[in-house]
Parts: sequence; structure tokens; C-alpha cells
Amino acid sequence: MRVEMKKLLFILLIFLTGLSSCVEEQNFDQWDDLEIIPTVEASILYVESPESVINDAPGAVWYIQTFNFDAFSEDFFAENVLDGVIVYELENTTSKDLEIIFEYLDDAGNVLDTEAFTIPPAPTAIIRRETTYGTPTGRSLDIIRNTSEIRVNASNFGDTTSTSSLPDPKVIFRSSAKFRLQLK
Repeated sequence: MRVEMKKLLFILLIFLTGLSSCVEEQNFDQWDDLEIIPTVEASILYVESPESVINDAPGAVWYIQTFNFDAFSEDFFAENVLDGVIVYELENTTSKDLEIIFEYLDDAGNVLDTEAFTIPPAPTAIIRRETTYGTPTGRSLDIIRNTSEIRVNASNFGDTTSTSSLPDPKVIFRSSAKFRLQLK
């Protein structure tokens, strides 16, 4: 019986030693130190126009459109945005010299920011431009926070009769955004 009691005490001692060696002091302040900064990315605008539409326009301006865009001025985004980039891509397979202007407008219709592109006739490479906001070298985040509309204005500086020899000649302009948000 004594041997069994010694075994039981030995097992109990090992068990208690194991428990005390695996216990750490808990840090319940970790939540305060936690940072949650996801990067969100989304398309903003995509417009495609065949060369025939450009040729049929009565003047140099062949496209002008204002789009409601409140995503940047929504409270959740505006209060949490840290920095980001807007990416523009323009492709021209037409026979036209084109100018495309993106304007960011506030609620009153005031222009907050402008991106202008001059695009030579085909064949050209895709034009890609990145514009940063909120970084030390970027533009002010207030531009983004106060944007409620985007206006696109496209002008033809070429003729209205020629047609590109490329199949399905058209101009495509698209934009997307990638921003970092501070959630915690």
C-alpha cells in the first residue's frame, strides 16, 4: 500500500508541476495594442467607346458625363482612410488624337482635383498612371473625402472621318482605387 501511495503522490506532484509550468500570465490589454489596417480595392469607372461614336460627334467633345460617386465621402470610409492610390488605364486603338479629363467634384460641383490625359492615335501602349493620396508626397486626403461626383470629359483633336485599320477600333478608359483603412 505504501508503494501505491508513493506512486499516487509522485503522479500528483508531476501533474501539479505540469500545470504550473504551462500557465502564463494573461495579457488582456492586447486589444489596445491591436491595429487592423486592411487594404480595400475596387473599380471606380469603366467607359468604352467605338471610333464610330467619336466620328459621329458634332464637335471636338464627343463624351461628357458626370457620375454620382459618394463612396469616398461615406462616413465609414472618410473617417478611417489613411492613404491610397487611384489607378487610371487608357487604351486607344482609334485613329484619333484624344484628350480625356477626369474631374473630382464636391457636393456643390466645385472641382477638387483633375487628371488629364493626352492620347496619341493607334498604335499606342496602354497609358497607366497612379495618383497617390494621403502620403507625404501624395495629394490631400480631403480631396477624396469630399468627392461626391466624378466628371469625365473626352475630346477628339483628330478628324471625324478616318477609321483605324485595327479591328474594332475604340477607346477604353478605366480607373480603380486601392486604399488603406484604419479599423482599430
